[in-house]
Amino acid sequence: MRKFIQKALARLDRLDHEQVAHLIAGLSEEHELLTGVLESMTDGIVVTDQDRRVILSNRAAARLLGLAAEDVQDRPLSEVVTDRAFASFLDEHLAGPQKVADREFALDGGRRLLAVSILPLVREGRVQGALVHAEDVTERRTREARLRRAESLASLTTLAAGVAHEIKNPLGSMGIHLQLIRRKIGGKGRVEARELEPHLAVIAEEVDRLNRIVVDFLFAVKPMDTHLEDADLNAVVRDLVAFVRPELDQAGIAVECGLDADLPGLKLDVRFVKQALLNLIKNAMAAMSGGGRLGIETRLNGDEVQLSVADSGSGIPADILDKIFEPYFTTKPFGTGLGLTIVFKIVKEHFGDIAVASKEGEGTTFTITLPVPQKDTMLLEDRREAR
Repeated sequence: MRKFIQKALARLDRLDHEQVAHLIAGLSEEHELLTGVLESMTDGIVVTDQDRRVILSNRAAARLLGLAAEDVQDRPLSEVVTDRAFASFLDEHLAGPQKVADREFALDGGRRLLAVSILPLVREGRVQGALVHAEDVTERRTREARLRRAESLASLTTLAAGVAHEIKNPLGSMGIHLQLIRRKIGGKGRVEARELEPHLAVIAEEVDRLNRIVVDFLFAVKPMDTHLEDADLNAVVRDLVAFVRPELDQAGIAVECGLDADLPGLKLDVRFVKQALLNLIKNAMAAMSGGGRLGIETRLNGDEVQLSVADSGSGIPADILDKIFEPYFTTKPFGTGLGLTIVFKIVKEHFGDIAVASKEGEGTTFTITLPVPQKDTMLLEDRREAR
């Protein structure tokens, strides 16, 4: 129908009365169809002109945006919106050529959560208004929060069981050595300090081990107070490598850094990123007890940045590769089993992902993928259409 109408309008001056009536009927049918589609949508749609005045809206928009007047046609959208903070947002962004995606607002005293997007309305190669899309995401966010709580509870249960098991061993060892000390002190004769020193050293070591278990446990279960700010990932890598290089040199591990010079800036909490990278380097060092090579690379891959940490160590057996991020899973005799769990948590807090590839006897590579912040795109005038 639309192609027919376009062709008919192109030769309007040659149409007779009957053909014009047919054209008008077609236009009316097209208008009714589009109106029906618009009114059937559960998402709110508002179209404004260059002066921020409403030229088109549907019933869902009136309900979701809380429009104050029944007839909003030709009125500035910010004037008919009841929430003042939302109205200020509209005033700021409606007339601009920049896209705003999924900005969330708490309305009705926080009982309702609205995701609002604003797209420039481009006609004849120029921005001639804006399209406002509003979606009620209250139920979705509630489900997501409920799912996160359930996942947190399940993780906490696993962590609690693991920490109870981990704490039991050093406590048992401390109990044995305290009994030995008690026997020596309670025995006949004088007990010299050097006789007790081995037992006290074991107790001190186990206390330190307990402290590490508790510190790692608290880090794993507490919500992270992340502050994501613009940062240079290459600079973060260089700083950390400089910090651990003496330890790597002493262990006979050669470091090779391949950092992409064209890497864009990322939103990072530098403290936590350094912690994650340090944990991966420590794991690599443990896998290369006799020395080896450590490769750290950054590279841009589309709209993502990848950070790889590769070692030439003993590798990870295939049958346990899918378990290494689980809490308290460790192959080290004195490890807490939370190092990689913490890395995984830090990466997720940065909206990224982590993958591992390993082969026994050849080494292991961890690859962290982080998103590149997407800047709002500026729509430019289409000069081709203006000609």
